Amino acid sequence: MFTEPAVAQWWPRFNRAKIEEKLLHPDDDTVVYTITIDGEVAGVIQSWHEDDPDYRHAGMDIAVATRWHGTGVAVDALRTLARHLVQAEGHHRLVIDPAVDNGRAVACYQKVGFRPVGVMRRYERGADGTFHDSLLMDMLAGELER
Repeated sequence: MFTEPAVAQWWPRFNRAKIEEKLLHPDDDTVVYTITIDGEVAGVIQSWHEDDPDYRHAGMDIAVATRWHGTGVAVDALRTLARHLVQAEGHHRLVIDPAVDNGRAVACYQKVGFRPVGVMRRYERGADGTFHDSLLMDMLAGELER
């Protein structure tokens, strides 16, 4: 999945070693889930938690194989994880930070209820080796599109 051009564009340098490090052995505050459709891996979705009581919230990220783009798989996975983070984990605020130029992701996240907060300038290194802007988006618990 991470070698598909439409995915690799937004997940640069996700070779086998980085997948092992970030997805198979994540940090203690990160949880990674596999998205499956009829037994086939369609993507991955993850969440991380900021547990400082004064700043408590959760962040999310998702990657879906090209075959599943535009099918609603990402929207469903994001809503499912968001509901879990709000209802079971007690988070009142969720964040996600797509590349500004990733219109497909921004539109998907808006369907779930995320709203743009602001641009984080030169936030993330792209496949070309230069830093690119990302869009900070957040959603409060009551804004989750059911």
